Amino acid sequence: MRVLVKVADTGSFAQAARALNMSPPTVTRAIAYLEDLTGARLFLRSTRSVKLTAPGSRYVEDCRRILADINEAEASVGGSHATPSGLLTVTAPVLFGQIYVMPVLTSFLTRHPAVNGRALLLDRVVNLTEEGIDVALRIGQLPDSGYRAIKVGSVRRVICGAPAYFKEHPVPQVPADLAGHTIIANTGSSAPQDWRFSGEGNNSVTLRPRLFCNTMDAAISAASRGWGLARALSYQVASAVSEGKLDIVLADYEEAPVPIHVMHAEGRYISAKTRAFVDFLVAELRANQHVQAATSLVTS
Repeated sequence: MRVLVKVADTGSFAQAARALNMSPPTVTRAIAYLEDLTGARLFLRSTRSVKLTAPGSRYVEDCRRILADINEAEASVGGSHATPSGLLTVTAPVLFGQIYVMPVLTSFLTRHPAVNGRALLLDRVVNLTEEGIDVALRIGQLPDSGYRAIKVGSVRRVICGAPAYFKEHPVPQVPADLAGHTIIANTGSSAPQDWRFSGEGNNSVTLRPRLFCNTMDAAISAASRGWGLARALSYQVASAVSEGKLDIVLADYEEAPVPIHVMHAEGRYISAKTRAFVDFLVAELRANQHVQAATSLVTS
């Protein structure tokens, strides 16, 4: 596996052999053995280059993680705390990841130079095991799983509009009033056009949006310019609200806050990099007021 990774990094059998102090035939035999073992062609070879195949790319990433775990296991033999090292893969929703996770990840990498990071910001639920994820940030109710989940906060679903919009339109007092307003809908995550609210009975309001946006950024931008009302998670509009670009309405009718969890695989052996990053991320998010629903926004 170490030979495979070195060939992938150098793009050359000869360079890998020199770096590993091995003969080129030995490197060739090692790769041939892995290809026989896996039943897959790992490299495309030509007289000028050596490139990974698609199966080879996936296998190399798996090998990197395995080798990192081996290094950490060996380092931990002499003590209970190994030094964080290896490739750390983190996933989070796109906007939350950009605003809150990336600053924490880069700060962590600065503190731990032996760790390399990989950020997968996706607005879909990924399988931690199948996609090689070390740590995941999830917003919403969690199904039962074999992962450890640590709650770090919660966010609210809020209705917002710009002060300029409310100079020309009355502030809605109850959810039914939304029918008379210009609505901006986010369809990026298959958001329903029925907006639900708290309270007894049927509290779903069916709306006919004038504008559909496939990203939350676009919907917030349109609302900030005073074009209409949008619904978002509180963290997504926190900066716009604090800067006075957006006001929150119908706060008394909001549904219960949505929990935020940091997740990682459970097990007897958890790598030092994962343990250290989880501790760091949990502390940073719990200290961030925008990740705490009760104090994240001031309503109008």
